[in-house]
Amino acid sequence: MPRAALVGALVELLVARSPERVLRVAVDGPDAAGKTTLADELARNLSGRREAIRVGIDGFHRPRSVRLRRGSLSPEGFYHDSFDHDAVRRTVLDPLGPGGDRRYRTAVFDHRVDAATDEPARVAPEGAVLLFDGVFVLRPELREHWDVSIFVDVSEEEALRRALVRDAVVMGGPDVVRERYERRYLPGQRLYRGTAAPELAADVVIDNNDPARPRVVKWTA
Repeated sequence: MPRAALVGALVELLVARSPERVLRVAVDGPDAAGKTTLADELARNLSGRREAIRVGIDGFHRPRSVRLRRGSLSPEGFYHDSFDHDAVRRTVLDPLGPGGDRRYRTAVFDHRVDAATDEPARVAPEGAVLLFDGVFVLRPELREHWDVSIFVDVSEEEALRRALVRDAVVMGGPDVVRERYERRYLPGQRLYRGTAAPELAADVVIDNNDPARPRVVKWTA
């Protein structure tokens, strides 16, 4: 369908679901699938209807010594060691869940300087929508805490193509990007799919190989 139609349908879903409390929404998918872009679009289009809270998994990295303890190119390390899921539950999902005090944090660790952050807690308005994007967020440790879950999918070839455009400067060149994706990120996603089956857990699955005309693969919300 046209992208605007998909975004509109998702917004209507989120507006209608549990309006009396904070709605916790996961936007999952492989690297370079378009998770952040979709979450940002949903936040903009919710404006005036429900307040949107944007949080991402990048604010919950573990220290470098933990993330890379299996090696910098280890797919097992990417899946198992990258993020502090206890902190995600403790500082975001539990306080924004039923019975929580609505005091949440958007980050606990800055991976760029490899240090914890001292960000003050914020208070979510009643009826807000949390849009939380990131890889691996439908893993078993987190999946029961989401009220709505969206999985944005692309082929491995398309993920690598986008990464070569997006990440070459940041990572140090296309050869570095290709090695990181082929040895760590793409195999890590295969491990995730094989052990956690995020597509089965998600309420909505979107094929985003063509962002202008994404294809709805599953809609059970």
